[in-house]
Amino acid sequence: MLVAHVGLRDFRNCGRGEIELSDGLTIVCGPNGAGKTNLLEAIYFGLTARSCRTSNEREVVGHGGGPARVAVTTIRDGERHVLETALDLNEGKRVRVDGSPAGGPASLDARPPVCVFIPDRLELVKGAPAHRRAHLDRFVAAVWPSRAGTRVAYGRALGQRNALLARVRSGGASAAQLDAWDDQLGRSGAALMEDRSEAVEQLAPCFAARTTELGLPLRAAIRYRPRSRAQDALALTAELAERRSQDIERGFTTHGPHRDDLVLTHDDRALRSFGSQGQQRLSVLALLFAERDVLAERGREPLMLLDDVMSELDASRRARLVQAILASGQTLVTAADPEHLPGAAAAGAAILNVEAGEVRAAPRAVAA
Repeated sequence: MLVAHVGLRDFRNCGRGEIELSDGLTIVCGPNGAGKTNLLEAIYFGLTARSCRTSNEREVVGHGGGPARVAVTTIRDGERHVLETALDLNEGKRVRVDGSPAGGPASLDARPPVCVFIPDRLELVKGAPAHRRAHLDRFVAAVWPSRAGTRVAYGRALGQRNALLARVRSGGASAAQLDAWDDQLGRSGAALMEDRSEAVEQLAPCFAARTTELGLPLRAAIRYRPRSRAQDALALTAELAERRSQDIERGFTTHGPHRDDLVLTHDDRALRSFGSQGQQRLSVLALLFAERDVLAERGREPLMLLDDVMSELDASRRARLVQAILASGQTLVTAADPEHLPGAAAAGAAILNVEAGEVRAAPRAVAA
């Protein structure tokens, strides 16, 4: 699946724009503050109906008050689909697929997966485990859309159990009432752990190969670190029961897959603690390329949106990264100047110029 066209209005500093995208590499050029990152965010917003930069989506609405609108045309097996996402400060968000409210399998079929890198994504290495858990769960949903509900079911059961724990702690409920929620949390939690473990098992060899390709000098690895040692739902339910007194005392669930982590290592040392800024950046990029590899093998090659990827990389690693990008299907990369991606323009990359939120030139159109 490819993204052929993007139309946007009142998205951050982008007042209005119409863009035809290349089916290969497009370099988004412009001075600092021109709106390059905003353009990539707008494309992500149009494809996923959420921002890749902020949890306060009201920030994406332009200074004029909006509404912010993004329409993305995708092509799959010769068929075109239009995904429209609009955010009004008063009326909220509206998402449509081919003119109808989004929902159901048809919406999934019209949406290509998307991998995005912005400098804040270094939190995948440097930040709290919650960032890595959320990222892994989104990857699970991209690889197996039918399993997206597992994380939702676990989160719902966890919220209900925590609410009941608070009531038990205050004397407003009986501890015996926790049995039902322990059982439900055990079942959904075991399924969630299995999904995560399977996803990392598929990612691990691709991640190792990509880190070598991008120039990490020593062996790198990715490992799923579950909090629980349970192998099935019954065992996880038993672990929750064993910790019930502690949970009542604290007023929340202290054990389960909501405490899991994803560990990235280089030479058997955690990149979070011992990696340089450049090594951490390369490891995040390697993870995204590994995710692309897994998705492409399943016929769901993602669009890649890469913002400010060349910072903190030496000339050799920049060249390696450019070669990986050129071989990675449809990709948009921001840069102040095309020369920051050595050899990309000569290899046929399209150039898109952005200035003060306005698109100055469009690359060649994608073929249907």
